[in-house]
Amino acid sequence: MAEALGHPRLGYYRRAVPVGAAGDFTTAPEISQMFGELIGAWLAERWLAMGRPSPVRLVELGPGRGTLMADALRATRGVPGFHAALDLHLVDTNAPMRAAQRAALQAYRPTWHERFDEVPEGPLLLVANEFFDALPVRQFHRTAAGWRERMVGLDEHGELRLALAPGATPFASVLPDAEEGAEAELSEAGRALAAAIGGRIARDGGWALIIDYGLESAGRAASLQAVRGHQGAGILDRPGETDLSAHVDFAAIAAASGVASFGPVGQGDFLRRLGLAERAQALKQRAKAAQADAIDAASARLIAPDQMGTLFRVLALGDGKSAPPAGFSDAPSD
Repeated sequence: MAEALGHPRLGYYRRAVPVGAAGDFTTAPEISQMFGELIGAWLAERWLAMGRPSPVRLVELGPGRGTLMADALRATRGVPGFHAALDLHLVDTNAPMRAAQRAALQAYRPTWHERFDEVPEGPLLLVANEFFDALPVRQFHRTAAGWRERMVGLDEHGELRLALAPGATPFASVLPDAEEGAEAELSEAGRALAAAIGGRIARDGGWALIIDYGLESAGRAASLQAVRGHQGAGILDRPGETDLSAHVDFAAIAAASGVASFGPVGQGDFLRRLGLAERAQALKQRAKAAQADAIDAASARLIAPDQMGTLFRVLALGDGKSAPPAGFSDAPSD
């Protein structure tokens, strides 16, 4: 998975333009401007709650075409002092997408990085929308002899095939006690990134908002999937030309961060609490009939339980010093 997505020359996220109708999938910011606007309001409120630090590192992991951040910054122009305090940093390895980000965000003078740890020290406001799901996972299968890792190999015809490693896995101690036939996934990269984000927050202060698809604790099933051209594909089919992703284990991310966490809550509930209905109504007042119908359709797609409202979940990580964030319950998660 790491090679297929991140190989320096052939990796999917190095050269593909994955987002949008012409790509392989569509993300929430591409569905409606309301998504980015509400995220922007959340980030601005967190900046105020932190005591208005200046500068503050505004970081987006995997910013796509820059749509979310452009909408967020447009919506927060009226917050006194907020834009003057911002130092924008984008973490992305995709050269074609960086060109789109530059076009959308050049007025804010962003700095690009290959990795989060390249972002300068300082108070942090971070957003990661559909980023953790693309970090590599290991898969395991419970056999009569214990957990075995699922590996990629070649069959007698030279074709890629999945097979179980012949020996026991060194990760058995962190895998659940389960019956024979059970499946499990583990994202070392996801936990390491969460620990790095949490360490930065604990040291410098700040907040992170993580939005992705998955379950509260997603590590106890095999969820790796492939998408190409908005259709499902085989996970070994055309590596480097196919998007791979896996459900995010939010409980593991929260635990690895080592800081206060809020949620996860469903994306639908989160956006409703931030005022999606009110924002949609405001947009519809200035819209023609067809535009109003499109706004209603986009709202439903973002929040309906049978669309993105339940499968996609939202987790906040914070320094624990400021008031609880909007969109969640008042108490941090244990």
